[in-house]
Amino acid sequence: MSEQVKTKKEAPVLKWYVVRAISGQEKKVKQYIEVEINRLKLNDYVAQVLIPTEKIIQVRNGKKIQKERNFYPGYVLIEAILAGEVAHIIKNITGVIGFLGETKGGEPVPMRLAEVNRILGKVDELTEAEGTITNTYVVGESIKVINGPFNGFNGVIEEINEEKKKIKVTVKIFGRKTPVELGFGEVERE
Repeated sequence: MSEQVKTKKEAPVLKWYVVRAISGQEKKVKQYIEVEINRLKLNDYVAQVLIPTEKIIQVRNGKKIQKERNFYPGYVLIEAILAGEVAHIIKNITGVIGFLGETKGGEPVPMRLAEVNRILGKVDELTEAEGTITNTYVVGESIKVINGPFNGFNGVIEEINEEKKKIKVTVKIFGRKTPVELGFGEVERE
């Protein structure tokens, strides 16, 4: 009898849940959740609120602009123990649509550990990375080199390598077409 009582009184375990938020308002939702949790002193029940983001670098008018982009727009991850009123409190926060679950309006379903590790690993990897340059170029497009030894030359894109963030460009040097490999950040549209 005493063994059964012990198993019932085990401490609840923190689990990761997905909160659906109004797209574009993820940061506000995260802030609202954190403020509400602190106000109601529920820090023991909600360990962390996370928005998976990645840093991207865009080249605009020859300048590199670093931005943060949501990896999963419309979703906020929350590590919590949804005991008592905690789930209800989170659902009623401004901008929260509800929890991701098996049925609409049903019980929140915790994420599998493998999914959590994959997402958190990706988030850590993206945080450590200096940012990725997004490719908006297409083969055959005319470009101008804005950096490096070929600065000021014009060329045509022959090949794009997304993994290496490089493009092969044919540049006219002394009247001859020469293939050159450049990084996304070294060129801009003509």
